[in-house]
Amino acid sequence: MAENEPGLDPIREDARLETLDERLQRARTEEAVRSGETRDKGEADYNLGNRVLAELIGGMAGGALIGWVLDRFLGTSPWLLLTLLFLGIVVAFRNIIRISNQRSK
Repeated sequence: MAENEPGLDPIREDARLETLDERLQRARTEEAVRSGETRDKGEADYNLGNRVLAELIGGMAGGALIGWVLDRFLGTSPWLLLTLLFLGIVVAFRNIIRISNQRSK
């Protein structure tokens, strides 16, 4: 039997092992993103956009609501509403500029 086999041929890498390694790496990456060990870049951008939108809407709505309530109590019809609405917009844009100047993590 040894006469029929002149030497051992090197074993080829099985293609199934390569695809298994690729699938394992992909599964590890997805698990790390799911568990929060690594952050997905798209998720961070989405959260930043939501924060900017909340600042803008919150500043305008908060200023308008407080101005309207004070106008009702003090009887200064549209003046406090307009003033505090403008002030809310200014504060919202200041916060948005501060958010955009922060360093990314």
